[in-house]
Amino acid sequence: MTPELLIDDLILRPLSLQDAPAVHRLINDWSVVRMLSRLPFPYPRDLADQWIASVIADSQSGTAYHFAVTRAGTLLGVVGVTITKPQHSATLGYWIGPTLWGQGITTRATQRVTEWAFTVLKLKRMTADVSVDNPASAAVLRKNGFQEVGQSTRRFVSRGQECPITLFERTETIMPMPEAPLPADTAQSDVPASPVPPVPTPPPPAKTRTLLVVAAALINQDEQILLARRPEGKPLAGLWEFPGGKVETDESPERALIREMEEELGIDLKGACLSPFTFVSADVGARHLLMPLYVVRRWRGQPCGKEGQELAWVDAKDLHTYPMPDPDVPLIPLLRELLG
Repeated sequence: MTPELLIDDLILRPLSLQDAPAVHRLINDWSVVRMLSRLPFPYPRDLADQWIASVIADSQSGTAYHFAVTRAGTLLGVVGVTITKPQHSATLGYWIGPTLWGQGITTRATQRVTEWAFTVLKLKRMTADVSVDNPASAAVLRKNGFQEVGQSTRRFVSRGQECPITLFERTETIMPMPEAPLPADTAQSDVPASPVPPVPTPPPPAKTRTLLVVAAALINQDEQILLARRPEGKPLAGLWEFPGGKVETDESPERALIREMEEELGIDLKGACLSPFTFVSADVGARHLLMPLYVVRRWRGQPCGKEGQELAWVDAKDLHTYPMPDPDVPLIPLLRELLG
């Protein structure tokens, strides 16, 4: 199902049939519809109802995800991701009302949806295309890491003819943009040079490559395992994980787990028996993750998401239906075997 995403003052939520009047009002504008290849002009009112019903069905089947871009409850536009073959590929589409062009709303909304799609849907590749006479839309794609890969043509229903389009593609890994150098006038100073050479600043201490993180498989009386969903604003937002966190300097994994469970879930493990079960060892970018996993069956208090995270008690056989960070996935069959 299409989730709700946040970015700054925008809420990106699933479309509903109640959005049809606003969708019709915004799309039924020549400046908008002429850039959308499959739509007629004028755009019939009942077509908005049919389209929203179809995207709701697509979301339920997992074949496409369309987000209503809203601010203060008002629909501004739509961003959609449609799954394509081969697997782990998708196409990106978007539009926004013309009175909002040039405000960066489209860039921010597509950025958040693209980030979500690569993270949660595990995409390896995303494509998009724009009409060659739509440079603003092409700029949105470039700002979001898409690169131009070719030219083609497509029939635009509203224009009644074949039109040239530019093809774009983004892969899973995007190299960060280099920082721009300081302008010449800001790189210089009017302060006279000191005759005393400056004391060199010692380099910061090198970070260890290994990242030590601890996690818990909390198991209730129904033999269900607790998962927590990473909230908006955090890396890997939208993915489900076993509760836990980073082990601080001079802190044992057991002490870190007790602290994290109190901070994240409001439960007390001090009197519990922490049973080491297995561990994860995997590269995560420039760092190497080492994550011991403990099985916990006893605690005090009722788990609640103290950091805004959604919680779910999940049967072991259903763990694979919850998208998780890659290093967590190998834990699923081990927990399934443990719980029978």
